[in-house]
Amino acid sequence: MLLVLAAIGLGLAAGVARAEDFDAIVTRVSDGDSVRVRPLDGGPPRVLRLVGMDAPERCQAYGAQARAALARQVLWRPVRVQAGARDRYQRELARLGTPDIPDLNAWMVAQGHAWSYRLRDDPGPYARQEAQARQEGRGLWAQPSPQEPRVFRRAHGPCH
Repeated sequence: MLLVLAAIGLGLAAGVARAEDFDAIVTRVSDGDSVRVRPLDGGPPRVLRLVGMDAPERCQAYGAQARAALARQVLWRPVRVQAGARDRYQRELARLGTPDIPDLNAWMVAQGHAWSYRLRDDPGPYARQEAQARQEGRGLWAQPSPQEPRVFRRAHGPCH
């Protein structure tokens, strides 16, 4: 039994190790946490969901501002992509970096353009950046009571 568990653990570790790093050009910014890229080595375009953060929906308050902030940093610019698993919409979960901003996902949260992605009691990978943005009233935190995207989706459904 221990050998089986160890083998499963090694298999999971190997799956995580299969994450792919590549350079790309961002050709579309769909919203504050989704982009389309063209890998510089050729290959087909890829749809990415920025991991560890959750930006307002396009039709939600501050959604347009979050999308614009991301677009200003990456649209038609080269980025370094660290891609891993896929979400339920088959977008690759990825972290983006630029020469000026090595972790763009963290930057989006730190500037108040997104929440650190929470799962149950886990405050997410960018909880510190979110707390600082809240304290300083940056971005969406300048609003009286911003609504988390997952709460917004539950109440209003997806944007069309």
